[in-house]
Amino acid sequence: MNLATLLRSWRARVQPADVGLPFRAGTRRTDGLRREEVAWLAGVSPDYVKRLEQGRAHPSAAVLTALSRALRLSDAEYELACRLAGHAPRAAGTVPRRIGPSVQRLLDRFADTPIAVFDATWTLLEHNELWTALTGDTHPRGTRATNLVWRFFHGETGRVRHPDPDSYRAAMVTDLRDAAARYPADPELAGMIAQLRRDSDAFARLWADPTATAYGNERKTVDHPQVGALDLDCDILSVHGADLRIIVFTAAPGTEAEGRLRLLSVLGTQDMNTPA
Repeated sequence: MNLATLLRSWRARVQPADVGLPFRAGTRRTDGLRREEVAWLAGVSPDYVKRLEQGRAHPSAAVLTALSRALRLSDAEYELACRLAGHAPRAAGTVPRRIGPSVQRLLDRFADTPIAVFDATWTLLEHNELWTALTGDTHPRGTRATNLVWRFFHGETGRVRHPDPDSYRAAMVTDLRDAAARYPADPELAGMIAQLRRDSDAFARLWADPTATAYGNERKTVDHPQVGALDLDCDILSVHGADLRIIVFTAAPGTEAEGRLRLLSVLGTQDMNTPA
């Protein structure tokens, strides 16, 4: 069994409804997903998926991770794909960044709620469309700009207003220090911390301070350029065994924020100030 054969079989078993696509079983000829749909879900080109399934391309570890999300691979299947492609699933002492099928299904089910998944260092791994519409976050994956700590200490606070910025800042450094202790062999984490200490005096001071600050759920205000300010509850969920964090924004029933969030779910990321 080779990787190309497995990718074809895994694609055939995933139904459009499993990934939130509006098709029902029996309404089209293709078994499972089309190559174009897998490509769209994984963020690669359809031609690249075709070459992978024909054994004419060698996927990187990052592409395999993206494909595993799109194809809803189990942990065992993901590890098998990594071995066949010549990659280690994850080196010991490095931050886990894989999103399993159950977490992916959670993202798919909450289409009307802004939701995003982060790793232990607060790097964004995945989110739904309403998260993008609310936060305006369009940074490319795989860059430090998707890390909340990096952005905050580089002055990129975005649309989200924190009720106590100083406590938020200290808590994020505490979280990053804890992650560094758990994953001492992660080169990206070590490099990001070293760069933050050079770039930001505030970060360097907090990093040297052994005081631990807890960070939890709280209400935040998101300043949206079209629908206005939204006062939302921000809840942080932990995925047991995966060391992932899920941030969920919700509005209290009957509030103005609820109506604005509902409007935003219709508008999406379109700019109402731009002529059609």
